[in-house]
Amino acid sequence: MKKQINKYIVSALMMASVSCYVMADDLKVGYINTDKVFRESSMSIAAQNKLQLEFSKREKELVDLGNTLKTEADKFDKDAPTMSETQRGIRQRQLMDQDRELQRKRQEFQEDVKNRKNEEFKLVLDKANKVIKQMAETEKYDVLLQQVAFINPKLDVTDKVIKAMNAAK
Repeated sequence: MKKQINKYIVSALMMASVSCYVMADDLKVGYINTDKVFRESSMSIAAQNKLQLEFSKREKELVDLGNTLKTEADKFDKDAPTMSETQRGIRQRQLMDQDRELQRKRQEFQEDVKNRKNEEFKLVLDKANKVIKQMAETEKYDVLLQQVAFINPKLDVTDKVIKAMNAAK
């Protein structure tokens, strides 16, 4: 019984796809590579530069803290044999506390960067979607796809979208 139902479903799907193919003769289809839009549009590049500028100071501080901690750990490794057991234990705890603090700051930094990146790229995506919708309406596209396994390169309208985004400030 299940096999019979599956055969009917497969048959129906094949007939539907064939009928869609026949009707698709006058269908206008385009494809947008969103990764390329995020890499190459001026709005996206400006967002990346803005984020780099915004977070470069904190990133440098974290690198400096990491270098300082490494220097102190190396010094501890060199001095440990001459330290008393108590001094060694105290210094190890201090280094572990500093390392934990550094890890916490790095995680906080990464979360802040991720949140700000999402905010900035949401603006880029909103702008791209607006441009795509306008293009679909003015150029009479029936379908504009953003993610596909394969598409004929002649249907790629990504550069048009990027050009329109760059022109519309």
